[in-house]
Amino acid sequence: MPHDVPKNPTTNVIPPLISRRDMLSRSGMGFGMVGLAGLLADEGTLVAQEAAAATDPLVIKPPHFPGTAKHVVHLFMNGGPSQVDTFDPKPALDQYHGKPLPTSNLRTERKTGAAMRSPFKFEKYGQSGIEVSELFAKTAAHIDDIAVIRSMHAEVPNHEPSLMLMNCGDGRLSRPSFGAWVNYGLGTENRNLPGFIVMCPGGYPIVATQNWRSSFLPGACQGTYLDSNQTDLDKLIANIRNTRLSLDEQRRQLDLVKKLNELHAAERQHAPLLEARIQSFELAYRMQTEAAEAFDLNREPKHVRESYGSGIHGRQLLITRRLIERGVRFIQIWSGAGQPWDNHDGLQAQHQKLANDWDGPIAAFLQDLKQCGLFDETLILWGGEFGRTPVAELPSLSGRDHNHYGFSCWLAGGGIKGGVVHGATDEFGFQAVEHPVHVHDLHATMLHLLGFDHERLTYRYAGRDFRLTDVSGRVVQEIVA
Repeated sequence: MPHDVPKNPTTNVIPPLISRRDMLSRSGMGFGMVGLAGLLADEGTLVAQEAAAATDPLVIKPPHFPGTAKHVVHLFMNGGPSQVDTFDPKPALDQYHGKPLPTSNLRTERKTGAAMRSPFKFEKYGQSGIEVSELFAKTAAHIDDIAVIRSMHAEVPNHEPSLMLMNCGDGRLSRPSFGAWVNYGLGTENRNLPGFIVMCPGGYPIVATQNWRSSFLPGACQGTYLDSNQTDLDKLIANIRNTRLSLDEQRRQLDLVKKLNELHAAERQHAPLLEARIQSFELAYRMQTEAAEAFDLNREPKHVRESYGSGIHGRQLLITRRLIERGVRFIQIWSGAGQPWDNHDGLQAQHQKLANDWDGPIAAFLQDLKQCGLFDETLILWGGEFGRTPVAELPSLSGRDHNHYGFSCWLAGGGIKGGVVHGATDEFGFQAVEHPVHVHDLHATMLHLLGFDHERLTYRYAGRDFRLTDVSGRVVQEIVA
């Protein structure tokens, strides 16, 4: 009924929810889509699975081709670990220690001084003989299953844009995160748990929830944050339990809220924040039935718990293995709030402590995945948003500045060729000079291992087909098994 028709008090006519103009506009567009759907169905291109995915973003979907990986674990050393102190040995730094480097290509963000040798020893490990720092000696016991990329490079020497680039494929604009793309592409294997979980002890990292956003992808694809400092389930997952209402009562309440939200959303063509809120309510309700069991480490045998150690990263990684077993697609584990690896001074002591906290648990995690038969289907990435300079930073001369020109990361499991080193930095470890790998290349390779052509995994938004790798990226075939 048009709005200009007065309400009849005897019949109690209720004004319509939308205007006549909106109704005609939506109906016209709708008729066109109905006709298009019919044509596509006649041609056999509109399959039931695609139709279901259009209304349910979490329905299980096949990748473009059979992938080797089903899950991703991102061990995020936020702040930027030093490549020349971890996985990229540079003997030339010993020779030039305390002296200016004989190169004109050295560009740093802050004032730096002379060359700074690594205070840590490197040794060869495994049959491959790859050199790894003593900081990660236990992890290095698995080096024959690891591919080290020594020629990573990013775009700017700042944390915020580099975090966005590593997580979302763009350092400036709002884009969906890698985990959101994986959820969007594959769907979920377990609707009672989030498909994308982020653990960061002690609070949010730099730029907070932007690191695991869904952006214009469906809200159900976004990451769910956990403060892994907490061991009590009620604190680990805020508001996981409703102490006043039973599950049945909650369901009725949630159904009412959902209907109201859907009415509100129907008046708007694109309301991602509202859609994300609806999905959050639904997920929170479902998690009550399974989260307690998934996060209860006391269900693990004592010898397994002891192998991971009593530290927070061991606990995070053991939880991660349990989440993988329960079908969670993407799990990101941060070193902590802020920038723990951002060691502009006191690098020796700080890198030593951080590595001690991570090394044993990583080795236990890799071994546990192998024993559980999950290693070959789980793709593991270790690294930060950039690396660090081979020269000491002023004034303390005991740390290193940011370096996006060349740094290291490593991958394992999920179809990775182990025992290989790809690319190289210059003799001092500053700039990638051999087979450079951009972050887009890293993302393209990981998507390939999940069964996706990174150029075809797209989402249409604002008149453009967007993808994780923007308009570039190549698969690094040299590290693919």
